[in-house]
Amino acid sequence: MSKLRAAITSVGGYVPEDKLTNADLEKIIDTTDEWITTRTGIKERRILRDPNKASSDMAAEAVKEILAKKQLDPLDIDCIICATVTPDMIFPATANLIGDKVGAKNAYGFDISAACSGFLYALNLGTSLIESGRNKKVIVVGVDKMSAIVDYTDRTTCIIFGDGAGAVLLEPTPEDVGIMDSILYSDGSGAKHLHMKAGGSLRPASIETVAAKEHFIYQEGKHVFKFAVTGMADVSQELLEKNDLTGDDIDWLVPHQANLRIIDATRERINLPREKVMINIHNYGNTTAGTIPLCLWDYEKKLKKGDKLVLAAFGGGFTWGAIYLKWAY
Repeated sequence: MSKLRAAITSVGGYVPEDKLTNADLEKIIDTTDEWITTRTGIKERRILRDPNKASSDMAAEAVKEILAKKQLDPLDIDCIICATVTPDMIFPATANLIGDKVGAKNAYGFDISAACSGFLYALNLGTSLIESGRNKKVIVVGVDKMSAIVDYTDRTTCIIFGDGAGAVLLEPTPEDVGIMDSILYSDGSGAKHLHMKAGGSLRPASIETVAAKEHFIYQEGKHVFKFAVTGMADVSQELLEKNDLTGDDIDWLVPHQANLRIIDATRERINLPREKVMINIHNYGNTTAGTIPLCLWDYEKKLKKGDKLVLAAFGGGFTWGAIYLKWAY
């Protein structure tokens, strides 16, 4: 009997309607469209402005699209894994809330927190559940409402992040497609360069932490940029070498959409032309765990069965990694 692989069999996505353009940011902070575009590649980002909506609401819309495309009964979903750093609340898990909103009453669910690499971590775990035979239908979601933790008086971070959600359905296949290999890393010593200072058990919320703006993203941009360029590029090359591949064999690079210069560095490291790189950072900014599945959602119609993809990411933690897959449909 041939080995069962985990294959992505459908993709869904959701971004809020409201846009925050570079021109809008020019009105509230000291910046310009030219400055932002040159340094990041971002032109606009989507913002979930409804105060009664959160990460689970965006994720539920992405999952509902998958259910509709596949004509799938939500009761048939076995598991929902949600990658996010902006859960609706500390507990219950956002995955549980997503399951309730889409009617997946038979599914168990849990969250993964690995910042911008979260979707890769979740996809790797979902793959293991499928390959082991324990589950037959696993939904993997990457979602973040970054506007909830961005200080819009800090021009170094507020220009970068947006809100959005992407999801994929994993199912078993005996064919030579699906998730082929992965390499994932983490290094907690990088936490000091990119983190949220308060809100956890170390510094619980208090009048003092709120007044000090410690519940927003803290990022040392130059340090993070240096590590991200090296981490994403090197792990992508390592994955190719491990599988006896070169850039010539790859049809698409699906990079985390953090910064266009980081994307270009990764592309150049594995010797790919830009037309083989999925890029939507100009439209959505950095949606953290949402960027890679949103790329798959945007480019789905350009993909064909058997295409070889490399997914690569770098995030706070530090976390980074790459996944090699063959497109299944």
